[in-house]
Amino acid sequence: MRRAKLALVLGILLIGGCERPAPDRSGQGIDADSPLEIAARERRVVNPDAETPVGVFERSHDLGRDAMCVVPDGPGQWRFAVTAAFGTTLSCSASGTMAREGEGWRMRFAGAEDCDVLVREEEEELRLPGSLPPQCKKLCPARVSLSGLRLPRASWSVDDARGLQIRDRQGNMQQPCGV
Repeated sequence: MRRAKLALVLGILLIGGCERPAPDRSGQGIDADSPLEIAARERRVVNPDAETPVGVFERSHDLGRDAMCVVPDGPGQWRFAVTAAFGTTLSCSASGTMAREGEGWRMRFAGAEDCDVLVREEEEELRLPGSLPPQCKKLCPARVSLSGLRLPRASWSVDDARGLQIRDRQGNMQQPCGV
């Protein structure tokens, strides 16, 4: 009988705990004194208050790898190179310059006159618009496009951006932000 009562009490306590709200962790921020946090900031792996797009944006997926590097190119201006994979034989690579515009950055693509778009970084992800201007069609071969490309931030480091390797149109590995 005692075991049945104990089981009943434990069951009631377990069920009662299911209705309890999750603990409020909003007041707990990042432990800035943590050795791991200090090392990450010194290496510029993390920088939540980034005011520039400098760094690496990258993701791998079933069809390949999408990547972008951004480096400084004068006061208030940056240079970028981006690639997007659409399978083993289809990809799109482009480069150009960026400048701050409002809450985002204006990307101007080289090699396609009047091809520029406003991009934003939201939740540490760079997001290109879902539709690019018609003059941007010459950026990519065949039926592929950079429209709607989303690239998670991988680094805030200039050195990482300069070291990022991207395949050129001939299939050779290059460091387009390296210079």
